[in-house]
Amino acid sequence: MDDRPRYMISVAADIVGMHPQTLRIYEQKGLVRPKRTAGNTRLYSDADVERLQLVQKLTTDLGLNLAGVELVLRLEDQLKKAHARIERLQLQLHDEVQKVHRQYRRDLVLYREGGVPERR
Repeated sequence: MDDRPRYMISVAADIVGMHPQTLRIYEQKGLVRPKRTAGNTRLYSDADVERLQLVQKLTTDLGLNLAGVELVLRLEDQLKKAHARIERLQLQLHDEVQKVHRQYRRDLVLYREGGVPERR
């Protein structure tokens, strides 16, 4: 999903099949946060468009009001952050396990029967 701002409000509204004023209302409610140009023009990213489509699905198909949509979106954002944190922790754990395995290899000692242990 691309976060680069690229669509003006009229184009984003056409893509999702909403009126531009609806997008402004959703922005006021904090459901979507388009970027702004230096001239204060709203620019929507593919991620914003996807979020607007989700809002539309939640309101139209599931019948949620905007307060319900806000709660669902907040929970979804928290879930994405938790998944990202889990991935980071899994990578960190994997790295730590590899460090331990490398340490074991340094500490290996060959034992010859009847002889002195030989260090490798």
